[in-house]
Amino acid sequence: MSLGERYENQFASSEKLFLRAESVIPGGITHDGRFMRPFPPYIARALGSKKWDVDGREYIDYWVGHGALILGHGHPATVKAIRDQAELGLHYGGNHELEAQWAELICRLVPCAGKVRFTNSGSEAVHLATRLARAFSGKNKVVKFTGHFHGWHDTLLLGVDPPFDKPSSLGLPDETAQNVLLCPQNDEQALATLLARDDVGTVILEPSGASFGTLPIRPEFVKAVRRLTTERGAVLIFDEVVTGFRYAVGGAQQYYGVTPEMAVFGKIVSGGLTAGAVAGRADIMDQLAYTADAQRNRYHRVAHRGTFSASPIVAAAGIATLEAIADGTAIAAAAARGAALRDGLNAVIDRHGVPMAAYGDVSSFHLCLDHHGAVSSARQFDALTADPVALKGAKTETVHAFRMAMLLNGIDTMRQSGLLSCAHSAGDVERTLDAFDKALHTLEDEHIIG
Repeated sequence: MSLGERYENQFASSEKLFLRAESVIPGGITHDGRFMRPFPPYIARALGSKKWDVDGREYIDYWVGHGALILGHGHPATVKAIRDQAELGLHYGGNHELEAQWAELICRLVPCAGKVRFTNSGSEAVHLATRLARAFSGKNKVVKFTGHFHGWHDTLLLGVDPPFDKPSSLGLPDETAQNVLLCPQNDEQALATLLARDDVGTVILEPSGASFGTLPIRPEFVKAVRRLTTERGAVLIFDEVVTGFRYAVGGAQQYYGVTPEMAVFGKIVSGGLTAGAVAGRADIMDQLAYTADAQRNRYHRVAHRGTFSASPIVAAAGIATLEAIADGTAIAAAAARGAALRDGLNAVIDRHGVPMAAYGDVSSFHLCLDHHGAVSSARQFDALTADPVALKGAKTETVHAFRMAMLLNGIDTMRQSGLLSCAHSAGDVERTLDAFDKALHTLEDEHIIG
């Protein structure tokens, strides 16, 4: 029986649900990242580092809520906070103490955070941050780096996937691209050239490197971006939707020792519920504030609304989560497991002698599935960054086959990547490495890799 046949046989209940969803949901999925051939698994519950599908099969989970659950699924403090607040009210349609407490926590933990504004998602936070930066600088042009993802909105959905000079979606107006300048990652001279223009006022980047480190970034380049933007007086925005409260308590800015003017957050900031946040220098953030000047309020203020921004139940979850990770212990534990997993994955790859490599930072891992150079050099930085198409553009059939093989062995990865929580144990790592070994045997037997 082939890999595909075994998958369809064992996941028959998920297939039925997928066919049901297809009749009412475009493509049967609610997030492009969940697309999988022939169909994705359907999950019924989750706890700690595990989740269970609709047939009761257990998986070690490396999605952790798309990276939102640094404490793992169902952490007691977060669950209690949500339950307690639900009894008091879900949405007051008014201000409440929790929003101030939540913002105070972020200001205490994040180096750049003078003040905070909450949104409904990381994508919304990026949208607001770029608006604030343009208003503050008085310049419309924004520099972003090829491969970096900053949400699904029109403004920055350019240069995300290879080929980077082609739109990432239909429906993007040509006018949108006119205000975004693409720069190759890790190319200091190219950035300096763009910043020499008089119409550039903002630079935004994922400090992990493109797509939470799928394309690794040089730490010295992050520092160079800070130096060059400071010299030119440009606003620097760190997209910390993934890195925030994962790379360090204070995010990637603490990890690198580089403080931007603004940073955007999502995922962990709200404990796995739906929210985002913009944190930044008070003078930039205060462009949102109303004053006694009616003319200024109407014509010289940055506008922002959002029905669910900082709703009480989300704020409660965010506070509980940030308080739980504030001493850094949980973040360090997840990072240690991540390092052990990456080392183990590369050891398995060595035994198989296949052209692959595992890499990543802190509590993340990525697998280069289509690397055709020497395995030893593939783990070196220059080899990993020399071919962005190989890293971001692995063959679709290889990616889906890999995930099927891992699922059949009790592991759920984000395609060829994954994120860990402090709930992941040494035993989870060992089980994952055993499953990876079996998955490689399957892929080799079916001549998918090798």
